[in-house]
Amino acid sequence: MRALVVDDSRFIRNYLHSLFAEHGFECIEAGDGQQGLDCLRTSGPFTVALVDWNMPVMSGIEMLQAARADHAFDDTRIVMVTTEAENDHIEAALEAGADEYLVKPFDEAGLFDKLRMAGVAEL
Repeated sequence: MRALVVDDSRFIRNYLHSLFAEHGFECIEAGDGQQGLDCLRTSGPFTVALVDWNMPVMSGIEMLQAARADHAFDDTRIVMVTTEAENDHIEAALEAGADEYLVKPFDEAGLFDKLRMAGVAEL
């Protein structure tokens, strides 16, 4: 399985990369929403994309909207992973097509629970 981690925090990218590697995922990283969208287009397909909300160049919600507008990515589960915990952010992400929403900080068990809830198979 393949995962795309889109976050402007190198620490978060490294942490998620190591968790995915431990579970047998191939992991690709991007530092902003535009890079993430480019990775979807050029390095896909991905089983799951974990996307932060607040990033430079293109926000996570903008990336989510662009990805969901392109049916080539219909099979990619997209999970927003962000510090934005307000209900309006959660509702906006789910309405835009996020499969799940995970609030930082989180632990490994919480992450993989959300991935199972998002329909990522084989976890």
